[in-house]
Amino acid sequence: MTIRGPFEPEFKDLPSEIPVFPLSGALLLPGGALPLNIFEPRYLSMVRDAIASPLRLIGMIQPNKEKRSNPYYSTGCAGRISSFTEQEDGRILITLSGCIRFNAINFSEGLFGYLMAEVNWQNYKEDLTIDEAPIDRSKLSATLRQYFDAKGFQVDWSQLESCSDERLVSTLSMICPFNVAEKQALLEVKGLASRAELLITILQMSCHDDDNAENAKH
Repeated sequence: MTIRGPFEPEFKDLPSEIPVFPLSGALLLPGGALPLNIFEPRYLSMVRDAIASPLRLIGMIQPNKEKRSNPYYSTGCAGRISSFTEQEDGRILITLSGCIRFNAINFSEGLFGYLMAEVNWQNYKEDLTIDEAPIDRSKLSATLRQYFDAKGFQVDWSQLESCSDERLVSTLSMICPFNVAEKQALLEVKGLASRAELLITILQMSCHDDDNAENAKH
């Protein structure tokens, strides 16, 4: 097993409670990088507090509009603030480097109004190492070309092809404009190989939906 890097937390050091940022459609995965533009006062306080903490962790979760009893999905991913830049207008630009997923047990409001979550890391200990399971890269690439062509996206294929399997799957899962349920499914699926298969399925479904929409016009 390969550790992601020298700044990654050790499992034994993970806290039982972390600040969380609920943001619909924003997916963070282990090994991925998520840029965020922070401007709301309570989240500026959250970022400052996280920067001052030993591990600099913030959890990303999605609001769950389908369940009124629980306004948030219980599974999220913690990211380490790997860079931040203060802006003259008071904003802070940060990058979260995905570390490990978690199950949120209980939510509460922090001192400065941002959300805190009591979390359990136990099911995701393997997230702290690079997942080197084989994937069907040729199938993913072929499906991806079809998807990008259908959407009219311009892509630097040389950059994509140079990515490791894990980085490629994580980046595509994070940046493609999937809906909330699809993003959550990609987060919760077990392991790289399964995530790659699910990603291919979602891409294929999107292409199929675009074909049906186009045919309906004629």
